[in-house]
Amino acid sequence: MPLDIAAIRSQFKADKAELLKQFADSRPTAASARALLSHMARLVDSTLGQLWDGCGMPKGAALVAVGGYGRGELFPHSDIDVLLLMPTSPSETGADDIAPAIEAFISACWDIGLEIGSSVRTVEECVEEAGRDITVQTALLESRLLCGARPCFNALVKATTAQMDVATFVRAKMLEMRQRHTKHEDTPYALEPNCKESPGGLRDLQVVIWLARAAGLGRTWQELARNGLLTPFEARQLQANEGLLKLIRARLHVIASRREDRLVFDLQSSVAESFGYKNTTALRASEVLMRRYYWAAKAVTQLSQILILNIEERITGSQDAPMHVIDEQFLDRGGLLEVASDDLYQKDRHAILRTFLVLQREDTVKGLSARTLRALYNARGLMDASFRNDPVNHAAFMDILQERHGQTRILRLMNQTSVLGRYLWVFRRIVGQMQHDLFHVYTVDQHILMVVRNVRRYFIPEHAHEYPFCTQLASQWDKPWVLYVAALFHDVAKGRGGDHSELGAVEVRRFCKNHGITGDDAKLIEYLVSEHLTMSRVAQKEDLSDPDVIQSFARRVGNERTLTALYLLTVADIRGTSPKVWNAWKGKLLEDLFKLTLRALGGSRPHMDAEIESRKQQARKSLALRSLPADIEVALWKTLDVGYFARHDPADIAWHARSISRYENTPQPLVRARLSPVGEGLQVLVYSPDQPDLFARICGYFDRAGFNIQDARVHTTNTGYALDTFQIIAGPNARHEGVHYRDLIALVETQLAEALSSDAPLHDPLKGRLSRRVKSFPIRPRISLRPDERGQRWLLSISASDRSGLLYAIARVLARHQINLQLAKIDTLGERVEDTFLLTGPTLRQDKVQLAVETELLEALAA
Repeated sequence: MPLDIAAIRSQFKADKAELLKQFADSRPTAASARALLSHMARLVDSTLGQLWDGCGMPKGAALVAVGGYGRGELFPHSDIDVLLLMPTSPSETGADDIAPAIEAFISACWDIGLEIGSSVRTVEECVEEAGRDITVQTALLESRLLCGARPCFNALVKATTAQMDVATFVRAKMLEMRQRHTKHEDTPYALEPNCKESPGGLRDLQVVIWLARAAGLGRTWQELARNGLLTPFEARQLQANEGLLKLIRARLHVIASRREDRLVFDLQSSVAESFGYKNTTALRASEVLMRRYYWAAKAVTQLSQILILNIEERITGSQDAPMHVIDEQFLDRGGLLEVASDDLYQKDRHAILRTFLVLQREDTVKGLSARTLRALYNARGLMDASFRNDPVNHAAFMDILQERHGQTRILRLMNQTSVLGRYLWVFRRIVGQMQHDLFHVYTVDQHILMVVRNVRRYFIPEHAHEYPFCTQLASQWDKPWVLYVAALFHDVAKGRGGDHSELGAVEVRRFCKNHGITGDDAKLIEYLVSEHLTMSRVAQKEDLSDPDVIQSFARRVGNERTLTALYLLTVADIRGTSPKVWNAWKGKLLEDLFKLTLRALGGSRPHMDAEIESRKQQARKSLALRSLPADIEVALWKTLDVGYFARHDPADIAWHARSISRYENTPQPLVRARLSPVGEGLQVLVYSPDQPDLFARICGYFDRAGFNIQDARVHTTNTGYALDTFQIIAGPNARHEGVHYRDLIALVETQLAEALSSDAPLHDPLKGRLSRRVKSFPIRPRISLRPDERGQRWLLSISASDRSGLLYAIARVLARHQINLQLAKIDTLGERVEDTFLLTGPTLRQDKVQLAVETELLEALAA
């Protein structure tokens, strides 16, 4: 009887839709997810059985479920992995009738909507392929007969079992797991985690079961417990957390209506609402969901590590390895730190922190054994208020911070084992705390530990190439632990409401008092926490050529020691937010502010006349080295005011003179570009007769060409020429991806000059796409327009979600009101911009014009 594909397809879709509806309408529990996965697998089982029977498959062949489907679980939109196990290869002589049947079966599967991943092999081919590919071997490990010849399937199981080299399999899966964790940044706390593949996700649990099955130690958590690899409590914990991860993944598939394993921002709220979570004044529903996910992922990370170590010990026999006694509490067993007894922490709670101190001090010990990890996991309830207030523990924690090495590894391990949050209760509050500021890519606790890592690297010679100037400063620093404490507390009050810097200062003051930190050290730590955002704000938002700005900042820091500490913490903090946020230009601004402030702290106010003369002399030397005619700079420099020389270093001043000397009175725009002396990108010089919309036209060109402006310095000569300098880099949507900047110099010089020569009306800004993060966590545009302290210029500060064309839209508004731009500081923080402009223009003194400018800017930012 021929197959009725249309009827089978209709029935399958109806049955699947009903299962998904029941699940969506049900109470969100692990049991509901398990039921859905099981029913989905059974529905596909029966449908495949119908197709198999109707396609005339050869006698002796078998249909085998492999991979996740082989476990008898199927997520709504997961692939359906099957093996068509043949008695003979379709390519062999006399097997002409096999290939058409196989093609008919696979076509029928796709016709009815089953997205199968299929392979066609004999038993011998399966064994051969499994020997070459660990992925195939893993998939066959979870094989399940669906229909067809059982003897053929039994032969497969027997052959693959005989082939299994357990030690080789375990080694390969562990390397594969490490590679996967590295791909996901070795943390379960990414803001958009993959609930299957990220550390602490479902894949980690599957790896444990694969290793146990390969070693014959069990197929379920209960079997592992019966075989002594787990305690009954740990088995229950694993089952509960696995249930939550499966529930989240199933809900993701249903809500996205596709295979989606990532908790991406635009789905987090919908998934949270499906759990019944509601937004409150303190927390979003998505934050409640993510906190729950992170705690589950953390538990999975801890318990799977214990299990994997136990399984490896059983396989390698390392549980019988000779042990070296470290002291009466700890042993070194094969390079792992082992507790002398399972109840060590119950007998002596001080041993909990001593565990990490011993690990830090013993160079031959590289990690914690399964027995120690289990003891720590079961000791969580012992770390109560009296434990946190114990002076002995205070001393042990300070010893950890003051050791000569190992702080990064130890603090991360303390966080992974839940010890750090239970000892520092204030830290526990930010474990898994999301950040919706569009430039952090880590949860608060992971960001803090990343900043501690960055500070620690200043003191490690192997990392000197990363932070050369910071390493130079750190080499003269006497107490690294002061910086570690400041880094550990700088964001510890995030998510409470209010100023987290001020609240953090209160927390670190309490910490210092409890831990015996007094005098200047305590004052410095508290200052660093309360002021950790100040240096970044001044460097990126204020005019560093203004002596008053430098003097004000110098008064705020007070002395060189405080300045150095604040600089080191600021660099570490910015670099710890996101790989996208830090760049060489930000580094230069911070370094310039440090050096200018250091000079001011020497006791005298910066003397601009002497400084400018020094810059001119250095620029002349640079010009002379190129064998250029004497005094080529004189005519240009006569047209420039003090502000120009104050805002450019000698190398830029010399480059400008060299580029412009032959074109001083040209009526045509002159554009010159070179590789940026500071980091990647180009430095672009524009010399042109001034006009009200010049800055807007320049921004418009860079917008269309796909470049982002990092910095703009705008000057007008006393002869009416604009002399503007821009730092640009290729934006995410640039048409020049993969092209070296050197090859773009001529293109920029030609195209920008043509754009500035045009008298066509300014074009409308391009409609840039908003990123998913901006859509999910939009920020309300904010602007501030206020006069500077002397009332001669105006400061325009802008905060908004980033998008292409934003700077051009701002420039158009300024051009429309004939407002002159003297300086632009462009600061992109992930998907948020914090831009500052220094403006002049007589119309700005009129309240009506100010209101119009502010209104139009807000409209441009919100467009």
